[in-house]
Amino acid sequence: MRTPASLAAVALAVMLLLGAGWAWPWSRMPIITFLCFGLGALGLTVLMRAGQVSFGHAMYAAIGGYGTAFTVRAFPGVDGLVAAAAGVVASLAVGALVAAFVSRYRGIFFGMLNLGLSMVLFSLAGKLYAWTGGTDGLRFERPSLLGMAMERGQFELAMLVLALMLAVGVTWMVQRYFDSCSGQVMVAIRTNETRLEYIGLSARWVLAQGYVLSAGLVGLAGALLALVQSLVTPESGYWIRSGEYVFIAILGGSGHASGAFLGAAVFELIKLTAAAYFTNAWQILLGATLIAVIFFAPQGIVGWLRRPKPATPQEAL
Repeated sequence: MRTPASLAAVALAVMLLLGAGWAWPWSRMPIITFLCFGLGALGLTVLMRAGQVSFGHAMYAAIGGYGTAFTVRAFPGVDGLVAAAAGVVASLAVGALVAAFVSRYRGIFFGMLNLGLSMVLFSLAGKLYAWTGGTDGLRFERPSLLGMAMERGQFELAMLVLALMLAVGVTWMVQRYFDSCSGQVMVAIRTNETRLEYIGLSARWVLAQGYVLSAGLVGLAGALLALVQSLVTPESGYWIRSGEYVFIAILGGSGHASGAFLGAAVFELIKLTAAAYFTNAWQILLGATLIAVIFFAPQGIVGWLRRPKPATPQEAL
């Protein structure tokens, strides 16, 4: 994915998204949402490289969102980037605590432990009305960005640019992680964890590192969404949102970091198309798409795009 053609495709996609956001203001929120969902799914992709699936990872999006909201409300005049960074730090901190014990488990136990923790957090967010606003969520004033106060339209456009920059930068960094020794060990956890232990590598420690990274990525997604909406609700950490992240990660594939954003783009396009033409059938379309991917592209969209080309007769000779 480092070929000139790949770089040109990334540059073209960035320009098209920026152009759409500039020309059609209504498209800014869907684009930002798609980018945030891509970041969230990228966090799940990190775990999927190790063969683990979390059914409760949306709790880190809620932690990132609430961390951002608490910072804005507690420190009037704070910059939006600082508030979002506080939300990400909160997600990383909680992720480190959770990783200390969930990294002991594998398979369904790993997934269900995360689901249980997320349901506890969701319940607390809905009941602690004085702190979280309950089911209505927590609203806050739109903060400045880089010290500049903006109107709603300007703020959305600035957030679109920020989300695009973060998406490209984070994708590059995560792919570097995938290509590193730690990233390769994550893959080895999926294939033969016992052999890792025999050669002196701690699978638990490497998985814990990957878990913290994934928590930070999902927390970043939640912080950005809360920032652009000036609102965070318990639903951002509900198990259905976790399921959407898992869906996107499977749809995009774990072969490359960019797969999360390809999956998020298809996911958002299906939802927008269904909302316009098949109002009561968007779940059917999503389900049919997932079934088609599992049958015809089991490595996801990115795996299908990166599949080796069949050898020509001349090459075979």
